[in-house]
Amino acid sequence: MDENQRNNRAVRRAVALTAVAVVAVTAGCTAQASGAGAGAATSVTKPAAPASAHEAAIASPSAGASGNSGKASPDTAVPAETQSQTPEPKATPTPKPPAPKVLMASGAEGSQVRELQARLRQIGHFNRTPTGHYASVTAAAVSSFQNKRGLPRTGATDTVTWDRLLGMTRKPTRAELHPTTANPVAKPDPRCMSGRVLCISKTSRTLSWMVEGRVVSAMDVRFGSQYTPTREGSFNVYWKSRHHVSTLYDSPMPYALFFSGGQAVHYSSDFAARGYSGASHGCVNVRDEGKIASLFSQVRNGDKVVIYW
Repeated sequence: MDENQRNNRAVRRAVALTAVAVVAVTAGCTAQASGAGAGAATSVTKPAAPASAHEAAIASPSAGASGNSGKASPDTAVPAETQSQTPEPKATPTPKPPAPKVLMASGAEGSQVRELQARLRQIGHFNRTPTGHYASVTAAAVSSFQNKRGLPRTGATDTVTWDRLLGMTRKPTRAELHPTTANPVAKPDPRCMSGRVLCISKTSRTLSWMVEGRVVSAMDVRFGSQYTPTREGSFNVYWKSRHHVSTLYDSPMPYALFFSGGQAVHYSSDFAARGYSGASHGCVNVRDEGKIASLFSQVRNGDKVVIYW
């Protein structure tokens, strides 16, 4: 064999050995060889490259989750927007108590209104004779009562106002419901306790017609102003004039009972119309024409007239 043949054979052998080695290496990268024989080749496995954070999140959506409950582990933070938010309970508003029912108001009439006026009069909030008619004077009296007791000043009598008034007063008597005068009749002066006397109190602004210490009738009266005061003291009726007209003031003085100079007890239409906002020129004015007419028919000349505070 010549030298060229030997070189060619050596090259072919080298190529064959190289091919075998390449095959062996390739097989070791793809699969593990069976370890049945002692001469079996041990497979070599290259370590896997570390996964990126994005790949890890995709591969394990519940990273760190336990398989028995599905809950996130304490080490895993749950985004705030994915947490279930439990709404706080809303406070239930306290319902307002129902408004008091109005029982009486301006324009009302009847026995309950009269009782209201009498009860207000007992505690000094109504200074008129009960009429049974609910008008501005009664509304003002109710408003005054409400203000003093810390109630809303409506002037109307509602259930709260009425209950408070009932608790502070007593049931009115018949005399209180149907009094003879707007103001309570004053205690008689001792000089009025005997004989026939026109007993007139400036304090209570009342006239009591008394016979032997007994009040026969009573009526509201008013007196002169500070510039024309009504005289005080004990007098006697000296002249009666049914249709008298004042020569000094040219004004009517019906049912005049003169007791001191030009001063007399008589009916006054001005008193009936304006009440105590006016005054006389010194006479004792009576505003109830029916009562003074009856008194005029009973009084005699010489009967006593007592005017006192």
